Amino acid sequence: MKFGGTSVGTAQRMKEVANLINDGQPKIVVLSAMTGTTNALVEIAEYLYKKNHEGANEKIVQLENKYYGVVHELYESNEYKEKGIELIKAHFDYLHSFTRDLFTLFEEKELLAQGELLSTALMQFHLEERGIKSDLISALNFMRIDKEGEPDDFYIKENLKRELNQLGDYYLVITQGFICRNAHGLIDNLQRGGSDYSASIMGAAIQAEEIQIWTDIDGVHTNDPRVVEKTHAISELSFDEAAELAYFGAKILHPTCITPAKIANIPVRIKNTLDPKAPGTLITSSCNKQRIRAIAAKDGITAIKIKSGRMLMAHGFLRKVFEIFETYKTSIDMITTSEVGVSVSIDNDKYLVEIIEDLKKYGTVEVDKNQVIICVVGDLIAENKGIAASVFNAVKDVPLRMISYGGSDHNISMLVKAEYKKQALVELSKNLFNG
Repeated sequence: MKFGGTSVGTAQRMKEVANLINDGQPKIVVLSAMTGTTNALVEIAEYLYKKNHEGANEKIVQLENKYYGVVHELYESNEYKEKGIELIKAHFDYLHSFTRDLFTLFEEKELLAQGELLSTALMQFHLEERGIKSDLISALNFMRIDKEGEPDDFYIKENLKRELNQLGDYYLVITQGFICRNAHGLIDNLQRGGSDYSASIMGAAIQAEEIQIWTDIDGVHTNDPRVVEKTHAISELSFDEAAELAYFGAKILHPTCITPAKIANIPVRIKNTLDPKAPGTLITSSCNKQRIRAIAAKDGITAIKIKSGRMLMAHGFLRKVFEIFETYKTSIDMITTSEVGVSVSIDNDKYLVEIIEDLKKYGTVEVDKNQVIICVVGDLIAENKGIAASVFNAVKDVPLRMISYGGSDHNISMLVKAEYKKQALVELSKNLFNG
């Protein structure tokens, strides 16, 4: 069971999570940092990089005071309030120790890890105070990534089992999401949103019956409820459909978290901490097929078009183009080609200037920023007649920059300007789901 930042965002939410997990069933509970904590730690790191130690110390004190408030609300007895205060003081004394001349990426990773270490320790104290038998184990003892930044599955499996075996007859285990160690043994992390990934990796390692992602919404919705009215939670999805939705903008899931569960064939269930009785969304390898399942949108996209008269019949042209993106470790979301050019979209423009300069060796380059990928997901194999027509008819009044269809049996993607995002999502919902 993984609980996100909003699920443990206040003392009251932590108490509610404690009630949920205390059902006598054996489980591993993976916690994120309390909501807002990681953002605050990132801001502190920015001050430290700029050697503004006064600013960093001020932000550290602000965050520390917030946690003291949580301690006083979370615990009933003076004994556990004192334990909580000692815990907070130890962690924030450590944060203050970073306010020195040298601050590196490795130290930033250590700093960012404090959020998850705090939330899990606070939860463990709360369970102890209530007399609920549980054990806290550190993810830093078994979660590890290799030199490529990928999970070291064998190491994780062996060391997680070792940690669990040392507990004897355990039934409730608390640990951290997001944080890990790298191939050199230094503290690292699985990037933002990585707690979902942590839970999926752990679930696969122990062959869990089910992996549950608890959040603040009652499952994966048919469309973005922040933009479109009258969406509803989807009762079931396939692994492939869920992966497409997560990658193309469904915020409820981390894009990488589906893969370990899919490989191990372990069901993933999305549940709502605020409404535990809601059925949520079940993700499996064998669910009922449905022509149109859901719609998602991915913001912050940049489109790049490379036009070249030399492209026609020129073998190796695409390889040369893709090698440029590989050099700058920039992933491509969509691609379309013609006789005289190729268009691609990217969601990371960190090296955009360098990429454009290198692409100019092979043709003229046009760039369009502030684009959005609209993704329609379902059972969209080409044999299902009329699906593409129904999708494109729904957005007939929306200018489309790019279209991608056929690369997957589960996805039709369209690139539009950000200003047309809401119109596209609303029209697709109205035409494809129609009550």
